[in-house]
Amino acid sequence: MSAEQPNNPLHGKTLEMILNELVDRYGWDGLSYHIPINCFMNNPSIKSSLTFLRKTPWARQKVEDLYLRMKQK
Repeated sequence: MSAEQPNNPLHGKTLEMILNELVDRYGWDGLSYHIPINCFMNNPSIKSSLTFLRKTPWARQKVEDLYLRMKQK
């Protein structure tokens, strides 16, 4: 971890890395259960989800929060 942000578990993680880990852990069905947004429920893909999440701060926050909860377990 960097000395600049020693307590930030998201430091150095890209949104794509986070999304891939969540999909590996929960699958698209599980991800859409935890975060019910269309980009996870209807014809999901990493590319389309990243496009939506980069433009939608509230959705990105939900993804980051789920990732942090997953890492705490």
